[in-house]
Amino acid sequence: MAISHNNQIQKNHFRKDWQKRVRVHFNQPGRKHRRRENRIAKAAAVAPRPVDKLRPVVRCPTIKYNRRVRAGRGFTLAELKEAGIAKKLAPTVGIAVDHRRTNYSKESLVANVARLKDYKARLILFPRKSGQFKKLDSSVEEVKAAKAGEGLTKNVGASFPIVNPAFEHAITEIKRDSLPEGDKAAYRRLRDARAEARHRGQREKRAKVKAEEEKDAKK
Repeated sequence: MAISHNNQIQKNHFRKDWQKRVRVHFNQPGRKHRRRENRIAKAAAVAPRPVDKLRPVVRCPTIKYNRRVRAGRGFTLAELKEAGIAKKLAPTVGIAVDHRRTNYSKESLVANVARLKDYKARLILFPRKSGQFKKLDSSVEEVKAAKAGEGLTKNVGASFPIVNPAFEHAITEIKRDSLPEGDKAAYRRLRDARAEARHRGQREKRAKVKAEEEKDAKK
């Protein structure tokens, strides 16, 4: 209920010690240092495995942004099947999988399958137990070279970057005189076709009535 006239001020709590509850962010340099230390510790814990996973190339949603590409959540089951990688094996070798995503175009399927095959060709699999090599494991020479630090990467995203194509020259303008002879009247033909479709019913009705009148006149 609104206060009117010269009434007594309500006994609200305007004298709380609010300064004790103010949250400040003076610890940003310390947090930055802590995040860096955590990244280093994580990389050391998962070494020689990279700290991130391989992500697919997907289009941004909506018409406004769909010319751009970005990293997706995970590869589809169809992409893994085309690349010859088992869906249960993929997460264990650093490949992100998203069973909910669907390929709606052949271009995205081909691009991501090529990305998977490139990753598979450069992948080095260590044996689970030292010296006991299995069918999918890499050769002894590759494992020794990897242990020596040759050809290893700490970041998959840096080794397999997602690059957007340049669009500076995607659209070009030409003069009307430069068009072929048949295309100069394209606008006129489109307008005529639109008018023909709009008035088709009325014209057919008139033609039918006229034909009936001529038939009656001959009788």
